[in-house]
Amino acid sequence: MLYRFKSQATADVVMLETNARQLFNIIGKPAAPEGVITLEQMPAALAALETAIGQEASVSPHNHDAYAVEDHETKAEREHVGLHQRAAPLIEMIKRSLEDQKAIVWSV
Repeated sequence: MLYRFKSQATADVVMLETNARQLFNIIGKPAAPEGVITLEQMPAALAALETAIGQEASVSPHNHDAYAVEDHETKAEREHVGLHQRAAPLIEMIKRSLEDQKAIVWSV
């Protein structure tokens, strides 16, 4: 299943269910088939995502340079997609939506 995030301030963001559910958990939203992130909720959602990314970076053995392959012992580690990469499109959407004062909605 795919989740599609929409805002009048940006292009749509489409995510696999597993990745969307992880981000919903971080921002404190239920993984419902439809929902909204209001303007009032966006600063807290943005802060929660940035905090989670910081926590992952402090405990993850993965290099956060998308082009680096050093210090990775296995192919799976070299190809690992971290939270900072999965959350980037939603973070950008939240920032631009805040600037333009537009809500974000999602649906499956």
